[in-house]
Amino acid sequence: MPLFARKTNKQGPTADGVQYGSRASMNSGSSQGSQLSNNNINNNNITTVPEKAKPPLVFHCQLAHGSPTGLIHDFSSVRELYQKIAECFDISEKDILFCTLNSHKVDMTRLLGGQIGLDDFIFAHRKGRPKEIEIVKSQDALGLTITDNGAGYAFIKRIKEDSIIDRIEHICVGDHIEKLNGQNMVGKRHYEVARMLKDIPTGDTFTLRLVEPVRSGFQGIGPRSQSRASGSGAGGRNYGSGKETLRFKANGNAQIEPKFDEATVAGIEAINNLLESFMGINDTELASQIWDLGDNKSNSMDFAEAIDNSDLESFGFTDDFIIELWGAITDARRKSTTSPK
Repeated sequence: MPLFARKTNKQGPTADGVQYGSRASMNSGSSQGSQLSNNNINNNNITTVPEKAKPPLVFHCQLAHGSPTGLIHDFSSVRELYQKIAECFDISEKDILFCTLNSHKVDMTRLLGGQIGLDDFIFAHRKGRPKEIEIVKSQDALGLTITDNGAGYAFIKRIKEDSIIDRIEHICVGDHIEKLNGQNMVGKRHYEVARMLKDIPTGDTFTLRLVEPVRSGFQGIGPRSQSRASGSGAGGRNYGSGKETLRFKANGNAQIEPKFDEATVAGIEAINNLLESFMGINDTELASQIWDLGDNKSNSMDFAEAIDNSDLESFGFTDDFIIELWGAITDARRKSTTSPK
């Protein structure tokens, strides 16, 4: 007779707090029951801690002419952003002309381009009334700078003072160019629209159908932060002051990156000025892409080859224009290395 009776296998918590069944209960019953019991061990009793998921990026948004604040997330391109805004406010995606950041006004300096600061407040500008205007091209240059919203709408970003367009009071910055001589411009990129306007012979008369954005009736309303609402600075949110941005990539992906340094900002601005002078367009996203292609190049030949091997080849940049772009890049680099720290 043994001195000690054999201990029975009782159900109970183990040292790590996980409860297991007894060996007898695991071996009893049919093979199917045994399999189910083992599955219970694997699936229910042995817990694994999943990796902590990153919280989604959430942006505050309003319709520029006035609306409640919506929360926008889960997008990786401008088109997807417009879709999310349309879903949030129960409007058509085609109704959104463009977005501005941290201002509900039609302010082209606040236009949403290829990136959004993580603390930026988004204002969506909707289509307003259409207007049709007949214009005589009395000079070679109309005085227009055109950009687009990244989703098929080209619109006026800048009007040169004392130009043909400047003398027509009904044409305004922010107007979407919907048709040119009856031809639909929706879906065309800004450079295509600019080229068609440039190709109109001097002396000809042409017709523009424009759609202006809805004008805000609440000029004093801006994005509310906690500090504004409570009058206290503690815990308040300062929109547009973040040090990181969500940047839309040409391949359709979005990536969080640090804000551009001074050299990059200067280089992109110089490239954008060249795009405006040579092509009549303004596109910070395009300028950023050109800067990226030249950022790690040591000479203009490698830079030209990089452009030829990218989707920018379709623009048909001339050799002279590529040299001008390369000059803007190297000038920005030089100023960065010579500026005091």
